[in-house]
Amino acid sequence: MQRQVVESSALNSMGYDPSSKILELEFRDSGDVWQYFGFPVTAYRKFISADSLGNYFVTKIKGKYPELRVR
Repeated sequence: MQRQVVESSALNSMGYDPSSKILELEFRDSGDVWQYFGFPVTAYRKFISADSLGNYFVTKIKGKYPELRVR
Protein backbone atom coordinates (compact mmCIF):
# COMPACT_ATOMS: atom_id res chain seq x y z
CA MET A 1 0.00 0.00 0.00
CA GLN A 2 1.22 3.49 -0.82
CA ARG A 3 1.70 5.59 2.31
CA GLN A 4 2.20 9.34 2.69
CA VAL A 5 4.55 10.91 5.23
CA VAL A 6 2.62 12.73 7.95
CA GLU A 7 3.50 15.35 10.55
CA SER A 8 2.98 13.54 13.82
CA SER A 9 4.99 12.69 16.90
CA ALA A 10 3.43 9.20 16.86
CA LEU A 11 3.32 8.29 13.14
CA ASN A 12 5.78 8.36 10.26
CA SER A 13 3.32 7.63 7.47
CA MET A 14 -0.19 6.51 6.71
CA GLY A 15 -2.08 5.04 3.78
CA TYR A 16 -5.66 4.17 3.05
CA ASP A 17 -7.40 1.98 0.50
CA PRO A 18 -11.08 2.98 0.33
CA SER A 19 -12.10 -0.01 -1.80
CA SER A 20 -10.91 -2.53 0.80
CA LYS A 21 -11.36 -0.16 3.78
CA ILE A 22 -7.83 -0.82 5.03
CA LEU A 23 -5.90 1.80 6.98
CA GLU A 24 -2.13 1.30 7.16
CA LEU A 25 0.01 3.12 9.72
CA GLU A 26 3.77 3.24 10.24
CA PHE A 27 4.67 4.13 13.81
CA ARG A 28 7.54 6.50 14.57
CA ASP A 29 8.97 4.86 17.71
CA SER A 30 9.06 1.24 16.60
CA GLY A 31 8.96 1.52 12.80
CA ASP A 32 6.21 -1.12 12.88
CA VAL A 33 3.56 -1.08 10.19
CA TRP A 34 0.02 -2.08 11.13
CA GLN A 35 -3.13 -2.50 9.07
CA TYR A 36 -6.63 -1.83 10.41
CA PHE A 37 -9.55 -3.48 8.64
CA GLY A 38 -13.10 -2.30 8.04
CA PHE A 39 -12.04 1.33 8.46
CA PRO A 40 -14.76 3.54 6.93
CA VAL A 41 -13.99 6.41 4.56
CA THR A 42 -15.77 8.83 6.90
CA ALA A 43 -13.50 7.79 9.78
CA TYR A 44 -10.43 8.24 7.55
CA ARG A 45 -11.49 11.79 6.67
CA LYS A 46 -11.91 12.61 10.37
CA PHE A 47 -8.55 10.99 11.16
CA ILE A 48 -6.55 12.96 8.59
CA SER A 49 -8.13 16.24 9.69
CA ALA A 50 -7.65 15.62 13.44
CA ASP A 51 -5.57 18.11 15.43
CA SER A 52 -3.53 15.20 16.80
CA LEU A 53 -3.14 12.01 14.77
CA GLY A 54 -1.69 10.20 17.77
CA ASN A 55 -4.55 11.15 20.06
CA TYR A 56 -7.14 10.24 17.43
CA PHE A 57 -5.44 6.87 16.95
CA VAL A 58 -5.44 6.07 20.67
CA THR A 59 -9.02 7.19 21.30
CA LYS A 60 -10.81 6.20 18.07
CA ILE A 61 -8.83 3.42 16.33
CA LYS A 62 -6.64 1.34 18.66
CA GLY A 63 -8.53 -1.73 19.84
CA LYS A 64 -11.64 -0.83 17.87
CA TYR A 65 -10.82 -2.40 14.48
CA PRO A 66 -9.35 -5.77 13.51
CA GLU A 67 -5.60 -5.26 13.13
CA LEU A 68 -2.55 -7.00 11.73
CA ARG A 69 1.14 -6.17 12.12
CA VAL A 70 2.62 -6.38 8.63
CA ARG A 71 6.16 -5.21 9.40
